[in-house]
Amino acid sequence: MAKRRVAILISGRGSNMTALIEAAKAQDFPAEIVLVLSNIAGAAGLAKASEAGIETATIESKPFGKDREAFERKLQDTLVAHNIELVCLAGFLRLLTPWFVRQWDGRMINIHPALLPSYKGLHTHERALADGVKIHGATVHFVVPEMDSGPIVMQGAVAVLDNDTPDTLAARVLGVEHRIYPDSLRLVASGNARLANGRCVTDAKGSPDDALISPEVI
Repeated sequence: MAKRRVAILISGRGSNMTALIEAAKAQDFPAEIVLVLSNIAGAAGLAKASEAGIETATIESKPFGKDREAFERKLQDTLVAHNIELVCLAGFLRLLTPWFVRQWDGRMINIHPALLPSYKGLHTHERALADGVKIHGATVHFVVPEMDSGPIVMQGAVAVLDNDTPDTLAARVLGVEHRIYPDSLRLVASGNARLANGRCVTDAKGSPDDALISPEVI
């Protein structure tokens, strides 16, 4: 089966982008990263993508002001010109319009640093610590017009420690992100993650013991 052509959209350093690029080097990976596109000139991730031999492009969003759709139409033209089949958002700091989301219905995924549907939006680690949750994590989901609300492809969790700060918690969650985003793209690109009645279903199995309990009583 031909590998699916993927574009990654970034605004910054692109740490999840790097995880996707590394995973896609595998011979049996069902997708190839053919374009990394940023809405901010000089985003650090662009240099990393170039070093990996991947074509990059910049379409600055700032000159478009509040006309989000005009920016997205330029974005769409570039994606179509590169025959993109799937889009991965990796720290792309733009609220997308329903028009753009419709163009990629069922073909665009995002990673969010929380166990959705909890903690949509920003400052997820601070909010999780303030609420005293014992388990936190990350979610890969299909993108829908409503922010952080699409069908969930995969989730990964970490235990929250009593001495955690937002930074220490974020670092452990980022490690989980770098694991679940490539695996999610593998599922979607291979056709093994399907949308059915507003949910994402897959034949993939869960973790071996299917349990993360925190705190653990010794």
